[in-house]
Amino acid sequence: MSLFWKDHRPLLLFYMAQMLLVPALYWLSGEGRPPGIVLYGMAISFAVLLLYLLFRYWQQSALYNSLDNPSSAADDSFEIPGDSALAEAFREVLRSKERTYEQQLHAYQSKMDRHIEFMNRWVHQMKTPLSVMQLTIRELEDEQMRSLQEELDRIRKGLEMVLYTSRLDRFSEDFRVETTNLLRVVGESVAENRRLFIRKGIAAKLHIGESLEVYTDRKWLLFMLGQILTNAVNYSAGKGDSVFIAAFRQGNATVLEITDQGIGIAREDLKRVFNPYYTGQRGRQYHESTGMGLYLVKEIAGKLGHAVELESEAGTGTTVRILFQPGQRT
Repeated sequence: MSLFWKDHRPLLLFYMAQMLLVPALYWLSGEGRPPGIVLYGMAISFAVLLLYLLFRYWQQSALYNSLDNPSSAADDSFEIPGDSALAEAFREVLRSKERTYEQQLHAYQSKMDRHIEFMNRWVHQMKTPLSVMQLTIRELEDEQMRSLQEELDRIRKGLEMVLYTSRLDRFSEDFRVETTNLLRVVGESVAENRRLFIRKGIAAKLHIGESLEVYTDRKWLLFMLGQILTNAVNYSAGKGDSVFIAAFRQGNATVLEITDQGIGIAREDLKRVFNPYYTGQRGRQYHESTGMGLYLVKEIAGKLGHAVELESEAGTGTTVRILFQPGQRT
C-alpha cells in the first residue's frame, strides 16, 4: 500500500496544483470567488481521480504488495503477479536478467570446473616424483636425508589438502558410504603419520574395540583423521607426551575421541577454530599452520552426516570428537 501511494505521489501533487490554479485564476482576474459550477466541476474531477486511483489499486495491488516486500524477491519461487502491461514488463525484465545471470553462472562454473580439473591433474603429477624421491631417500640413513624426508612429508600433506579441498565442491560425486572397521582405519591413519609421531617423540595410544564399526566413507575419514592427528602431534607440549585415541558407544551413536597433551587453544579462539584460514593465537606460533585443517574436518563431517565437537583449555590439551550416527547416509 505504501509503495502505491509513493508511486502516485507526483500525480496527486500535480492534481492539487491544478485544482489550486482554477480559483487562483479567478482571483487574479478580479472575478473574486469562483462560481458554483466551477466548484461543482472540481468536485466531479476529484471524484473521477478517486475512482481512477481505486481502479488502479485494484488492478495493481498484487504487484505493489509483492514489490513492497523485498525479502520475498530472494525466494526462488518469486513471481510478478497481475495481468497488466506493467506487470508483464516487469516479468520480461526479470526473464532477461535471469537469462543473463544463468549465462554468467554457466561460464563461471565452466571456468571453475577447468580450474579444479587442472589442480587435480597437477597434484597427481606432483605426487609421482614425490613418491620416487621418498623411496630413494628411505634407503639412506643420513641425518640430512631424514630432514629432507620430513620436508617431503610436508609437501605430500600439502598436496593432499589441495586435492581434497578441490574435491569438496563435488563431494556427491566422490564418496561411498559403507560399514568400516574403526580400529583398522585409525591404525592406518596412525601408520601414515608414524614419521611425524617419531620425529616429535609422541606416542599414539589406541583404545578401540576390534569389532567396533561405523558407517562412513573410508577415504574421507582417513583424511579427517590425518588432519586431527597432525594437529594433535604438532601442538603437543613436548617429547614424551601421548595422543590418546578412544572409541565408545553413546546411545545409538559411536564416538571417536582424540585427545592430546598439548598447548591447548585459547578460550577466545574456541568459537572460531572451524573457520577457514583461522589459525588463532596458538596457530600463529607455528608457521606450518594453514587454518584449513579443522575447517575441512567440519565440512567433510557435515557432508557425511557426522558431527564434530572440540574441547580445549590452554595449557592442558585438546579433545576432538567425531560422532557417527548409525546407518546414516547423505
